[in-house]
Amino acid sequence: MKSTVTVRLDDDLDRELSEVSDALGRSRSEIIRDALRRQLSVLRFEELREQVMPFAEARGYLTDEDVFEEVS
Repeated sequence: MKSTVTVRLDDDLDRELSEVSDALGRSRSEIIRDALRRQLSVLRFEELREQVMPFAEARGYLTDEDVFEEVS
């Protein structure tokens, strides 16, 4: 199922979107959908991270670097 969403853009953002669309040969809608997918993924990641942080901190993982050192 597809739906339509209307988004109001300020002039600068509208111009930048058009320039990127032209440069990449992609539609404005395609770029917006891709940007929205990426942003939603970031928001989901941040939400999950908040949920697991108390457990990670309890095990001594206080920073991303702590985790990186453990898995490297």
